[in-house]
Amino acid sequence: MAIIHYWLVTMRGGERVIERLLHLFPNADIFTHVYVPEKMSDIIRARKVTTSFISRLPGATKHYQKYLPLMPMALEELDLRGYDLVLSSESGPAKGVIAAPDALHLSYVHSPMRYLWDHYHDYRETAGTVSRALMPFLFHRLRSWDVTSAARVDRLVANSNFIKRRIARTWGREAEVVHPPVATHLFGKIDAVEPHYLWVGQMTPYKRADLAVEAFNRLGLPLLMVGDGEMAAELRRRAGPNIRFVERLDLSGLQHAYASARALIFTAEEDFGIVPVEAMASGRPVIAYGRGGALDSIVPDQTGMFFDAQTPDSLVEAVERFERWLPHFDPDCAIAQAARFAPERFDDGMIAALA
Repeated sequence: MAIIHYWLVTMRGGERVIERLLHLFPNADIFTHVYVPEKMSDIIRARKVTTSFISRLPGATKHYQKYLPLMPMALEELDLRGYDLVLSSESGPAKGVIAAPDALHLSYVHSPMRYLWDHYHDYRETAGTVSRALMPFLFHRLRSWDVTSAARVDRLVANSNFIKRRIARTWGREAEVVHPPVATHLFGKIDAVEPHYLWVGQMTPYKRADLAVEAFNRLGLPLLMVGDGEMAAELRRRAGPNIRFVERLDLSGLQHAYASARALIFTAEEDFGIVPVEAMASGRPVIAYGRGGALDSIVPDQTGMFFDAQTPDSLVEAVERFERWLPHFDPDCAIAQAARFAPERFDDGMIAALA
């Protein structure tokens, strides 16, 4: 078996999926564009990893995304002869490999490439002058390749119903849904719930941490924000004294932060969203933006509630509504819902998709 992953430069949700695939298929070899071993887990480092020619280009380990126009060619140059099962992990370009004629190619799709489709104008708006000028020409051709390469895949599996719909819209293909594995067994409830709310994530524009800051500046309620990123310094300047920032927490610190929070605030439109499931596994409710993968995991008025628009007004209204509803919340209901996304459920779904 060959596993194709877009790049291995940090341990995030996509890489946790790769770990679980290696649990299912311990003899699989890994192919990727760029590999930084010291940033990977022992599970991934123990496997054979082959990189495309992108890894040999100048500055590839840090600036790999700048080589996006070359990645279709790089994928097609990977030699997969001898592999009768190919499993691509798609978010950056990974599915465009050329499998052997008698091989089965299944693609687990975190998302069609956002910078080509849904988020194209956002990325172009923040790009440098040269990149902004070239993007319309390059990305037009990349979109054509993206759709064409999707036709090479035998079976598509989406990580949420939101991504299933995105696949149908961008590639014109149907997909099954298998939610990603969440290590729910690592989290649990405690009795000492504290008054503060919690926000967890990378402080980049699409995560919309600014909504949490603005809303809680108005509400005056205590908020703990865990994470770092390009917006962190600005958010700290804008935040009132009721908002506390922590760049990172180890596992025990994160476990306590989830379990002791009044609720998790989830402001992003995510493809799936592991953070809300971890919060529910800790016995705590979630107040989430009502779009994206969160619709698959959160049960309204049972494990949390949604706000309708990515605006401070909408989030403030949701928090006020949540305060009235909170006495009806049952932590065991949230824990039971989170258990639906345990790693064993992912295993069952992937085996069924390959059958």
